[in-house]
Amino acid sequence: MSDFASKVREAHAVIKRIFLMEWDPIGISEFPEAQNEYDAYVSEAYRLLARRAGVHEMFEYLWWLETTHMGLYGDRQRTEKIAERLVGLISEGVLPGTEPSASS
Repeated sequence: MSDFASKVREAHAVIKRIFLMEWDPIGISEFPEAQNEYDAYVSEAYRLLARRAGVHEMFEYLWWLETTHMGLYGDRQRTEKIAERLVGLISEGVLPGTEPSASS
């Protein structure tokens, strides 16, 4: 596997972990049989990050997932924090073509 493909796979795994362990709007992280519940949303979050979307755009995607797609009331503060966390992956050097910034 190329370094690029390996880094893409790693980034997807990090996003999946954030979705499951930090965002988890439906509260399923403790159920082993539900560990893939948010997998369908990882690729779009990755695409947003790959094109360097900002926190606002990431928040809008997550908020749409929570409130429209999933039909939940939503937790705006938590979702904003998760959007910031995800966009922070760019400065952490998690995505292909990025390196950790000095402040990370």
